[in-house]
Amino acid sequence: MSQLPPAAVDLYWLPLGAGGHSVRLNGKVFEAVVSLVERRRPLDLYHSALVVRISEGCYTIESAPVPDADAQARGVVAGGPVGSRWAGRFRIFRYEIRCWRGGVIPDLAEAVDSPLRLTEDEAGARRLLSLAPEVPTPVWGRDELRTGDMWNSNSIVSWLLAQSGLDADSIDMPRGGRAPGWHAGLEVARRQRLRPGSAVDRRSPG
Repeated sequence: MSQLPPAAVDLYWLPLGAGGHSVRLNGKVFEAVVSLVERRRPLDLYHSALVVRISEGCYTIESAPVPDADAQARGVVAGGPVGSRWAGRFRIFRYEIRCWRGGVIPDLAEAVDSPLRLTEDEAGARRLLSLAPEVPTPVWGRDELRTGDMWNSNSIVSWLLAQSGLDADSIDMPRGGRAPGWHAGLEVARRQRLRPGSAVDRRSPG
């Protein structure tokens, strides 16, 4: 049996709505409309997540709706509103970012073209983990940061990869698919590199 490396960063592509028929249907409707406007064929939509291994243990990084108030149990490091800042006053309209030691990603078994090993460098893996609490948290599903793309789970993953020094620009999507929001994370990270110390609005309603 081959031994796992002591450190690794793995990217997973999960079909949008895996394990949830409502989200999958809404995603298909969304992509049908967007592809019609852009005059192209519809593509499969994907949501990304990370599994980061260091010597102390394995961490899962993803974003998801807020199920309850026990954020510590899920390794929550940040969160923000969904749809609008006003709506974010209510838990049902909030998302959370998890950096969860020993955590699980429920639909990981449905991942496509995964895992994609991005690095086995321990310092790089630790740097990525340290950045998780710093992820920008604009309104989910909107383009508040004016990148030309909505902010969502893919933005969070691409931002983390780019800010930690990994080559997120060269990562390919699964064949016949796309990841809405991926560009937004890359663009925000690029702006921050060009203007070190520049603030990104991470506010969320209390």
